Amino acid sequence: MSSDMASNIVSENLTITGLAGRYAIALFDLGTEAKTLEKIAQDVATLSTLLGTSSDLKGLTLNPVFSSEEKGRAMAAVINAAGLDSLVANFVAVVANNGRLDQLENIISEFNRILAHHNGEVSASVVTAQELTKAQLDALKKKLKSMVGSDVTVDTDVDDSLLGGLVVKIGSRMIDSSLKTKLANLEESMKEVG
Repeated sequence: MSSDMASNIVSENLTITGLAGRYAIALFDLGTEAKTLEKIAQDVATLSTLLGTSSDLKGLTLNPVFSSEEKGRAMAAVINAAGLDSLVANFVAVVANNGRLDQLENIISEFNRILAHHNGEVSASVVTAQELTKAQLDALKKKLKSMVGSDVTVDTDVDDSLLGGLVVKIGSRMIDSSLKTKLANLEESMKEVG
């Protein structure tokens, strides 16, 4: 990947669409206006952790049996117990009142994407055939940082169907050096020859 291509990755515009994106933009704007964006980000991370570790809480947000009012009261109690900022509490209350708590995890994900873009952070998704060791992951982060010129947050996943190599996605760009793709390309070129 050339340095020109890498710099384009960092400077790409962030595209936000959908319901979760609109809510995330609203929360980001509220945090920016109130000059509490850092605190909001911490509280959103706490809320994300709560949703990720409590199957009951996550089930509550997704369960259509409970009314929006019931979900709102339960979420208010959880947020109050966690000591989250009143702006986050009010935001979640609006989401609950609008019957959109089933989208809360997506909203959090979009908010984190907006925040990372705002902070100039670049994230990469890396899929490998085998789990990377710490040394391999550190080397990959170092290489990606040299390519894009800033720190890169790396999310890893394992797909044993790749056979070997890796697939890296940074922004809208993808670098596929997997053995699976190389074999598919070789097969395709062999068909053209014979």
